[in-house]
Amino acid sequence: MILRIIFLFIGILLVVVGITSIILYLNLLSIGCSFFEYLNFIIRRLECINLIIGLIIIYITAFIGEWK
Repeated sequence: MILRIIFLFIGILLVVVGITSIILYLNLLSIGCSFFEYLNFIIRRLECINLIIGLIIIYITAFIGEWK
């Protein structure tokens, strides 16, 4: 049970880092980058990929059965 809570906490932290980075990189749109250039940029950044990794960890911890 404590291991699931730790993994859930790690997943939440990764999601927060990913969302924060995506929001901060929105400044690229104000300097003239197109939306597709923005998407191309954020899918190649590790801190933005943390969002997807965190969501996967949260899904696994929330919906997979009890670990033994």
